[in-house]
Amino acid sequence: MSKLVHVGPLSSIPKGEGRNFDIGPAKIAVFHGRDGRVYATQAECPHKNGPLADGLLGGTTLVCPLHEWSFDLVSGMALQGSCGIRVYPVRVDAQGTVSVEMEDDGRQPQWRVSDYDRFESKG
Repeated sequence: MSKLVHVGPLSSIPKGEGRNFDIGPAKIAVFHGRDGRVYATQAECPHKNGPLADGLLGGTTLVCPLHEWSFDLVSGMALQGSCGIRVYPVRVDAQGTVSVEMEDDGRQPQWRVSDYDRFESKG
């Protein structure tokens, strides 16, 4: 079962940037898109552990600052690179508080890969 964990005010994340948060054993990066949308992912790139919160954000695309691997912030799928990233459901309440969905025991929610195969090329 999952729960929402408050990470802080959205106003602490400038539009177009990301910030890291420690939520129990999980390290999460939360992004505030220029269009106002909010996304949450694992904090480190799976390639070389680059700090994703320092990456370039454009629309729903995130580019790792170390080696330019890129990811879709909605699905977590790799747009450039060989593997995707974990994404988390995120909400912003009426007071502007950002919350990330986590398992009741503080663990990361299971990675939702149900749609991943639909996007992979079959060759």
